[in-house]
Amino acid sequence: MTKSAFYAGSFDPVTNGHVEVVRAACRLLDRLVIAIGTHPGKSPLFTAEERVSMLKSVFEPMAKKENCKLDVITFDDLTVNAARRHEASILLRGLRDGTDLDYEMQIAGMNGQMAPDLQTVFLPASPAVRPITATLVRQVASMGGDVSAFVPELVARKLTEKFASGR
Repeated sequence: MTKSAFYAGSFDPVTNGHVEVVRAACRLLDRLVIAIGTHPGKSPLFTAEERVSMLKSVFEPMAKKENCKLDVITFDDLTVNAARRHEASILLRGLRDGTDLDYEMQIAGMNGQMAPDLQTVFLPASPAVRPITATLVRQVASMGGDVSAFVPELVARKLTEKFASGR
């Protein structure tokens, strides 16, 4: 039986916290679907296409090393519906702290009611990546700060380019 998980987020941008979650997932799973949620009411820094490209560049070598099949997709509906379409049996979530846990437990409860066939699995962040959020990374980068300690090298370059071009 193939162990397949669905890891949903905005990934705007991908951070070292996301890297930790994906690295652990690739060691545990046969297949991982990284799913970029899109919403017409939100204006992300990076387009969905740019995020797909960055995610593939960062995560494909990692997945290949662990012999985990990787798919990077976008979706604009309920996570549980998208996960089912992609034949995942696990909803994967990363946790930084207790605030994340409280919020994620609520979502897991709702998802469990809508899709009892999907199991939510939480992966805790290491102390080194707990303070990192995509929002803070965007703020620091927008002010010309060095974000290289918080994101993969490729993403740091893309952030510098994005803000140098005025978005």
